This record gives sequence, structure tokens and C-alpha cells, in this order.
Amino acid sequence: MSELQIVKTSFRDGTWEGLVMGAGDAGAKPDVRVTHQDTPIKGIELNEQREAGGWVLRIPIPQEAIADGVQTFLIFDGADNAKLADFTLIAGEAVADDIRAEVELLRAELDMLKRAFRRHCLETA
Repeated sequence: MSELQIVKTSFRDGTWEGLVMGAGDAGAKPDVRVTHQDTPIKGIELNEQREAGGWVLRIPIPQEAIADGVQTFLIFDGADNAKLADFTLIAGEAVADDIRAEVELLRAELDMLKRAFRRHCLETA
């Protein structure tokens, strides 16, 4: 089991960023690996951040990973292949099946039913 921990700090401009902590030996760069559909992500950066007490991990999202559906990225400790974190991108048609979209649809239908019920109450009063 890995002693490393990752805390997400931001996700913007096509780059996921987090803080890797618990690297053990001071100054020893952790071996962090990232995959998307079992393919290693190239260009990840890991820079020491002494004042934050860890290492800043920057993961550029490859252009080919931006597509319809749910895209999952897995972050591993390269030393023991323990999963440290993950994140997903959801885009296109799959969003319609997402639970958040379903909740929004239910809210809209509930608002429509409330208006119809109020109108019915006014007409029968």
C-alpha cells in the first residue's frame, strides 16, 4: 500500500493539478504515473513544492482524450502500482445519461406539475 496521497488543487486550461504528499525521503521524487484507457499519459510534470510540503503534479489532458462519453484518468504510484487518485471528463452524448442531467429533467417536470396543480386549484376554487 502506497504512503503517497494526492489532493486535487485545480483543473483548468486542459491541465489537472494536484499536490502529492507523503513521499518519504526528503527530496526523493515520487514515481507517479497516469493512464487513460490503459495508455500512459505523456508530459506529466512533478515539481517539488517545499512550502506546500509535497510535489506539484501537473497532468496535461491529451487532445485525443477529449471526446464524447466518460473519460477516466487513473493516477498510480509507480513503485507499487497502488492507485492514488482518479478523475473523469464527461462530454457529449453521455452527459444526457448522467445523473445530474436526470435530476435537472426531474426538476423541470416537477415545476411543470406545480404550475398545472396551482392552475387547477385556482380553476376549482
